[in-house]
Amino acid sequence: MSPLASLSPISLTDLVAESALLTRVDRKYLLTTAQVDAALVDLPAGTRVLEIEGLRRFDYASTYFDTDDRQSYRLAATARRRRWKVRTRSYLDTGTCWLEVKTRGPRGTTVKARQPHPVGMPSTLTADAAGFVERTLRDQGVPRPRDGWDAAPALDTAYRRTTLALADGARATIDTALRWTSPDGTELAPEGVAIVETKGGSTPTSLDRALWSAGHRPVRISKFATGLALLDPTLPAHRWHRLLTTTGPLAA
Repeated sequence: MSPLASLSPISLTDLVAESALLTRVDRKYLLTTAQVDAALVDLPAGTRVLEIEGLRRFDYASTYFDTDDRQSYRLAATARRRRWKVRTRSYLDTGTCWLEVKTRGPRGTTVKARQPHPVGMPSTLTADAAGFVERTLRDQGVPRPRDGWDAAPALDTAYRRTTLALADGARATIDTALRWTSPDGTELAPEGVAIVETKGGSTPTSLDRALWSAGHRPVRISKFATGLALLDPTLPAHRWHRLLTTTGPLAA
């Protein structure tokens, strides 16, 4: 039985109230699902799992937007300070959708701004959505591209997510059943792979410490950038070369 089954539940309302974390420090890990289960056994008492109407794993789908020359991807690949990411995220179990803009804040923090997006239109940026993207990026000091923010869908992702409210007040997500799909329909769905992300302050979370004790260390991974790099080998991927070719469950 998965260690998740023994955790007490937390409602979405309580989770948001306790740790909205729109500005945070993220640490990511690429593991097998078996490694995740082993690490969860060592979590302290008080760790809870998000539960909605009896469900503890939820289906997500995201559409990432980028310019024709893949500016968002290339800024991530070269670790630029003013990099950005734009996506719609559909919560398939609850029938909601959000538009999200992610940028980098001081000291490596992630800053996320979001607004509701029309359900059933995840691949379309309405005029209102495009205006929100441009205002958010301008407010975060991201230079405006010469041709503006005329971005189009660049990648679709799908996965199943479990969300933990950690005993130290931080949050963590566990994504499994990953699937990447390019605009031309090419698909990649690795088996037995999990991406774990801790979301807290500068101090490591209880899950970070459990993973470190098991010999796992944070890695540079992004579902957007990693998926594009795997599906389009013409893109520069030096930042993730070791991850994709020599170590871990995604290695060729």
